[in-house]
Amino acid sequence: MAPRNRSSARRPLWIVILIAFVCAVGIGAYLYTPQHYTPCYLVSSNSCSSRPPPEPARVYTDDEIAARVVIRDIILAQPVQSKNPKIAFMFLTPSSLPFEKLWEKFFMGHEDRYTIYVHASRERPVHASPIFNGRDIRSEKVVWGTISMIDAERRLLANALQDPDNQHFVLLSESFDDPGPHGAGRYSDHMLPEIVKRDWRKGAQWFTVKRQHAVLILSDFLYYAKFKRYCKPGNEWHNCYSDEHYLPTLFNMVDPTGIANWSVTHVDWSEGKWHPKAYRAVDTSFELLKNISSIDESIHVTSNAKHQVMRRPCLWNGMKRPCYLFARKFYPEALDNLMNIFSNFTII
Repeated sequence: MAPRNRSSARRPLWIVILIAFVCAVGIGAYLYTPQHYTPCYLVSSNSCSSRPPPEPARVYTDDEIAARVVIRDIILAQPVQSKNPKIAFMFLTPSSLPFEKLWEKFFMGHEDRYTIYVHASRERPVHASPIFNGRDIRSEKVVWGTISMIDAERRLLANALQDPDNQHFVLLSESFDDPGPHGAGRYSDHMLPEIVKRDWRKGAQWFTVKRQHAVLILSDFLYYAKFKRYCKPGNEWHNCYSDEHYLPTLFNMVDPTGIANWSVTHVDWSEGKWHPKAYRAVDTSFELLKNISSIDESIHVTSNAKHQVMRRPCLWNGMKRPCYLFARKFYPEALDNLMNIFSNFTII
């Protein structure tokens, strides 16, 4: 037989060398993966590509640690019970309330279930309904968009909290995350370290809060001080409005699971103006109120270029229900129509 070719005998050696080289490269890549890469550096998958790297935990200041202990272990952990729980309705107004007669009809038959507080910032109101007499609190001047709006809200809450039966407090509002210039665009790095951008939220001024949250608002001076100093219109960075950002941001940081993140007050911003649509007498009809009361999703359009529509179902005890109990804005001339409609309007 002819002698065998020696090249065939050397072929397995090259295979072994190739395999060893590949293994060495793989081990090196695993051991020396760049720090900014995730464990998905070597293995690609859908779950890896959609999972951002975790943010490093922030070290809290001494004041923040103390404040959060008080909030968690004293304020939120010990609700005040009442044998006759009531709702405190807090009215923030420049002077007289044009819809007092309508509110009187709304409250009729529930005299032992509510209390009324009126903060008139411009002049002493003249009341058209007896249920508002004697319900004015000491008031100070309020300037739109400034921290004085928050001060007025705190003043109302302080007066209402003196009644231990008041378990819920109504000024009516919502909370949402807006990545546009009128939302996250109003955040300033001067809020650091206590308030980071990912916690920044926006909402309307009108709100509803339970008693523990009302006490929390009055007891907070740490985060309030940041908003008082750096969130105001016409500052050197950009416009910022405390009444739209302070409470939503505060609760998102300290009790995110204890808030509903939607409003019980309907406001129509569809006209794209600085102020919401206002309803005159000719606009105020049974159909309008029926349409508002049938809405079961909270909708917000972001202020960035994408104008993203954000939808959130309105849930009551886990069930989808109508969102709104109140609505604004109505001109005083709509009072007669509203009185007539209210007499025949029922929500089931």
